[in-house]
Amino acid sequence: MTRDVNGVNAPAKTAGSGSGAHIEAGVEQDAARGVKGPDELRREIERTRHELGDTVEQLAGKMDVRGNAMARVEDLRDKAGAMTVQLRSNATQARRAGTRKPWPVMVAGGTVAGLAATAVLRRRGTH
Repeated sequence: MTRDVNGVNAPAKTAGSGSGAHIEAGVEQDAARGVKGPDELRREIERTRHELGDTVEQLAGKMDVRGNAMARVEDLRDKAGAMTVQLRSNATQARRAGTRKPWPVMVAGGTVAGLAATAVLRRRGTH
């Protein structure tokens, strides 16, 4: 008996056993049992590391409360600006159509703008 790398007794090589046939048979048996080879394990480890990195990035993005709040504020500002442009356009169209009192449209626009501003200020005050 000889000792292998781990210090465990390994069977001594006999004449004709150096062909590697026993190794190939062992690999085939491992494959039949679902045992993964070193290359496949390395690929799986790399794939898992990549997935874990993606997950960490997603979690970090969710934890950036200030950044998310600022993005939300920008979205609300953009929406308020678009609503203002639309309301002015509607008021102009109403005036051109012969309506001399665009007050209902203006009042509605002011109300929407006020509500949007209130929502933004409340968000800022609760962080």
